[in-house]
Amino acid sequence: MTTLTGDILGHPQVGVHVSIIGDVLFHPVSLDEECKEMLSNTFDLEMAPFSIGGSSLLGSLLRGNKNGIAVADIATESDLDKLTSFSEVVVMESGVNAAGNLIACNNHGAVVGMTIPGPGCEVISDVLGVPATRVRVAGQDTVGSSLVVNDSGVLAHPDVTESEASLISDALSVPLMVGTVCFGSPYVGAGCLASNKSVLAGTGTTGPELNRIEDALGLI
Repeated sequence: MTTLTGDILGHPQVGVHVSIIGDVLFHPVSLDEECKEMLSNTFDLEMAPFSIGGSSLLGSLLRGNKNGIAVADIATESDLDKLTSFSEVVVMESGVNAAGNLIACNNHGAVVGMTIPGPGCEVISDVLGVPATRVRVAGQDTVGSSLVVNDSGVLAHPDVTESEASLISDALSVPLMVGTVCFGSPYVGAGCLASNKSVLAGTGTTGPELNRIEDALGLI
């Protein structure tokens, strides 16, 4: 197990720039060697340099699990050809350009923002191979930015309501705890990147915040 703090492309919002899907870590093509080495050593996953529609915001544009991948509709045909070499892919249509922000998932279940229509939720469920539930977190649809999820737990925005927390925990089949990253940011999914074994939190994340993250994700 490894727990680190650091930046991606000079930003502490590490969950915005990098996406871990199954055994693959998708990272910006422009990442420097030092940062790539940090990520490789931290997560011990296959490293895949990538962009979606020319964008390096992979954490905001990609989400998935060991069964499939959801991608924003700005993905090009070339992007989709490359992604399908890793797994089955669903394109988020109807102008949904932030699949990573609107979905949080593990290998047990998925939660999606309420802006995704019911039929879209069903397609996501089919591709990810798990039940999908439409929810809000702290009254917001950006569930991917507000949750950090692995197969052992979920860390949630501190303002998540009791009813939201219960729904999310049931949908993902893991216990839920609340916390913050980057010295008080409630958008834990944007400021933290997690696998089943390791965590990278954005620079500025405090010791107590890291302890909370490890506890929530079953890494202690």
